[in-house]
Amino acid sequence: MPKNKRPVPRKSATSPEVKDEQNTTELCALALDLSDGEANPDIVAAATRADLAQKAIEFQRLLRRLLTQGKDEVLYGAVELARDESVDGYRYLKNAIEEGAANLVLRREGSADIEIDAFAIPVFVHSQGGLDPAFDFQDSAAYDAVLASLTTAGLESPKAKVVLVSHAYDLEEVERISYGQLHAMLREAANSLTEKKLTAAPALERSMAQGWTATAFGLEDSAVEVRFLLGFALKRADDPFYQVPKSEKAADAYFAKRADAYQQWTADFAPMVARCLGRGRGVDANLTLNFLYQDLFFGAREQAVAEYATLQILATMNGAMTGHAPDQLSAIIAPTDIDDEMLLRVQLSAGATVLATADKPLDLTADLEVEVDDLRDALASIGLADVSVALRFDADGNAVDVRPLA
Repeated sequence: MPKNKRPVPRKSATSPEVKDEQNTTELCALALDLSDGEANPDIVAAATRADLAQKAIEFQRLLRRLLTQGKDEVLYGAVELARDESVDGYRYLKNAIEEGAANLVLRREGSADIEIDAFAIPVFVHSQGGLDPAFDFQDSAAYDAVLASLTTAGLESPKAKVVLVSHAYDLEEVERISYGQLHAMLREAANSLTEKKLTAAPALERSMAQGWTATAFGLEDSAVEVRFLLGFALKRADDPFYQVPKSEKAADAYFAKRADAYQQWTADFAPMVARCLGRGRGVDANLTLNFLYQDLFFGAREQAVAEYATLQILATMNGAMTGHAPDQLSAIIAPTDIDDEMLLRVQLSAGATVLATADKPLDLTADLEVEVDDLRDALASIGLADVSVALRFDADGNAVDVRPLA
């Protein structure tokens, strides 16, 4: 009898976990190569430039696929991998993912490309007792006025279709929105703005499901909270309103004009935004608003987190200064790290006695000199003039290599 042939083993399909690891590594590697090419454009050979152009196509294709699939584990994993490899690579990848998550180009045969962005406007809200969630976006007339103003006041193109989410997100809500979730929300917004029938928006609904985080403000307390207006703008990709001039002088004038329009909007429509946000829980229900600049979602979130951390530092320092004359006090600013997280620390002292210490997050790509100067200016606003810098705070909390801040 003929011997039976040994069966040829079937090739095992790559497991989803292994595939995710491969995509994480590939996305990081492409970003590192592309960032190197950007950093040294003048010494890149023609063949290398062609190779980088192909890698840029592969990078964008892979990034779009991962965002569409909501592969947050891969995206965040690639960012962490790049963070350990190269500052330039980390910056390049982080910026690309954030922009890709907040921007989508819709291409249809025979018509112009359509683009949709997810933007946010951070607002610092001063109230008595903190905001009352029961009154969040309950004024429909104010909502309609704010929505219309985004185009009529020049924040977005007059030809853009804009939708504003009728909910003021608190800080924890926006921090829970991941790359993949924002991109899903962007697609839902695109469908609602391009389709004539109502469409489901589960990602958007999920972003608001938990509501505001409870606060410990008493009814008599002066509260400062940050809220975010979240919107989506659909427009032609070639809309002249968004085209930045090529010359540096003209570009500066373009951005200055946009900034002026935004500043005017904050003055004109702050009362309407306040009506959307509702009221404080205290006897004095009035709200006072301070706006940060409108930006794509992740950029707006980042600037608000930094500003909020600075306000928390000032509150800590203010409390510790009680009972001390300002000329008796000194402060040291220096970076430190806790569990591999970079922080910028302020230490307040009266002579040799440390009165208070407070930290704010410090991104790897941040300009340390600018961050220190901004913090120095903030401390000066509460009367702290004697400010020094140090190389770092060590593991025991001691400042290393202290010197006066020029």
